[in-house]
Amino acid sequence: MRYFKLKEFDSPDLSGSGQLMDPDFLNLLDKAREVANIPFKINSGVRTEEHNKSCGGKVNSSHLKGLAADISVKDSRSRFLVINALISVGLHRIGIAKSFIHVDADNSKSRNVYWTY
Repeated sequence: MRYFKLKEFDSPDLSGSGQLMDPDFLNLLDKAREVANIPFKINSGVRTEEHNKSCGGKVNSSHLKGLAADISVKDSRSRFLVINALISVGLHRIGIAKSFIHVDADNSKSRNVYWTY
């Protein structure tokens, strides 16, 4: 990866767990970062069951599979750039919140969906 280190995707309660992230998903995320041309700060990558529960994650969260990331956004412009870049590289499961963008590549879930928090 050009723009990320695996440790950025660690569950806070398990050092080195970023290695559990899906490499194909990370490759797409790296490409999206290049397209956006702004830094992507990862709020959440892979999660342990315990951390997922403590942060209010869903039981079937894609974070548990290493197929999801939450990217911090600070304003409308960065939100636009991140979303546009994710779509342009083929990522089409996107959740939009005020302070972050969730993206995942979980093929066991509906494709081509966008939602808000």
